[in-house]
Amino acid sequence: MEHSPILPDLEDEDSAPFWEGTAKGELRVQACGDCGQMRIPPRPMCPSCRSLSQEWKQVSGKATVWSFVVPHPPLLPAYSDLAPFNVITVSLDEDPSLRLVGNLVTSADGPLNEVDPATIQIGEPVRVVFTKVDDVTLPRWVRA
Repeated sequence: MEHSPILPDLEDEDSAPFWEGTAKGELRVQACGDCGQMRIPPRPMCPSCRSLSQEWKQVSGKATVWSFVVPHPPLLPAYSDLAPFNVITVSLDEDPSLRLVGNLVTSADGPLNEVDPATIQIGEPVRVVFTKVDDVTLPRWVRA
């Protein structure tokens, strides 16, 4: 029996513009339409000024490895055969408090387990690449 990875809901009202951006090869972040505060994850109300006004801004896709883990079995069936692989958290250059989770790969088409986790360094610069998985385009990261 084949197991599929868990993928996001592309029609979720709050995050749909993020996924529309990734499908176009753009990394977008939600921002308050009043105070300009950028936020991840997207949500209806600004946590700074409580405005309901929002917009989406394209960011550079440049980031720094903030943290990482290496999952080992037991894992969900869709990921068991890939283990061990890395899961990194990056802080975006535009605002280091904005963090995204993904995988460090050597190219957009590279498998999740191609980078030796022992070589990952917190603080190393990375840049976004986009990988199509089923009908979702996921952001992943390569060394800058």
